[in-house]
Amino acid sequence: MPTTFHLEKLVRDNVARLKPYSSARDEFKDFHEDMVFLDANENPYNNGVNRYPDPQQITLKQHLSTVKRVPVDQILLGNGSDEVLDLLFRAFCEPKVDNVITLPPTYGMYGVLAATNDIANREVVLTKDFQPDVSAILGQIDHQTKMIFLCSPNNPTANSFEAESIKTLLESFRGLVIVDEAYIDFAEGESWSTKLQEYPNLVIIQTLSKAYGLAGIRLGICYASPEIIAVLNKIKPPYNVNELTQKRALERILDNDKIESEITSILSQRGDLLKVLLEVNFVKHIFPSEANFILARVDNANKRYDQLIQKGIVVRNRSTQALCENTLRFTVGTPDENKKLIAALKEIA
Repeated sequence: MPTTFHLEKLVRDNVARLKPYSSARDEFKDFHEDMVFLDANENPYNNGVNRYPDPQQITLKQHLSTVKRVPVDQILLGNGSDEVLDLLFRAFCEPKVDNVITLPPTYGMYGVLAATNDIANREVVLTKDFQPDVSAILGQIDHQTKMIFLCSPNNPTANSFEAESIKTLLESFRGLVIVDEAYIDFAEGESWSTKLQEYPNLVIIQTLSKAYGLAGIRLGICYASPEIIAVLNKIKPPYNVNELTQKRALERILDNDKIESEITSILSQRGDLLKVLLEVNFVKHIFPSEANFILARVDNANKRYDQLIQKGIVVRNRSTQALCENTLRFTVGTPDENKKLIAALKEIA
């Protein structure tokens, strides 16, 4: 545990002084009771969404708390993970002053959000086996470094980071270590959310877009200490997660058997796709995967991408990313979609 971590020193002065907006639904919290609600200037005629949603999404958080084994006061929900990430920048990073560290190749929104918030982004490229270069990361840290972003399992490389590397950063860095676990449900290891009590500077980001199949509703999740969550709650929009999203997310979370079945199918299909890729003559290397996709190095990524497009198959060309020259990223689809991909790969080969 970092002995010199002090959250109050990380929070921007204006955020620390900020008095958060208080909505009608914050002031009268029991809005599920049988009351006459004349406090929020809503249209009174019921159509299912005429009332403002719960600004704290309490019911949804309670079920998430049970599933993820994280207390409700350590959960923040956002309009996708991107909103949660943006809140972290706005709460803890002073524009034109502070900096963050990202580890290319990685999720591109970290850099975009840093630029949007006028925060310097110090990039430390992963090692050749796609692991954090811990000594190089530590060498980039100064007094204005506020956050380090670790995407594990990583996008686009699909591998998880070694636990010892993450632990070293947590224990050595005085700022926030953000572990983005968008693909954790496909990985063998456990979530770092189990370590929240040990590390006050640990922040976990998850999503319902991947394993839960809810990319269209935009629901991102942040797990952190109650103190960090309280800071983020001060600046989040009052109704950032709409009623339809809350209801659909709750329905899906309660259908755990179906989620587990889909994850099992995706992992099985990933294994089948891996076997085929090993036999494709233009595939030069396949990287280990703990996600719902496979990154493969090919002879000519632009050519193979275009050939697959002509056959009605859209994959992702990641060749412009650091260490990813001539690579294609294959998302694992349904059994029928994967059969079409496999047939196209064999025809091209």
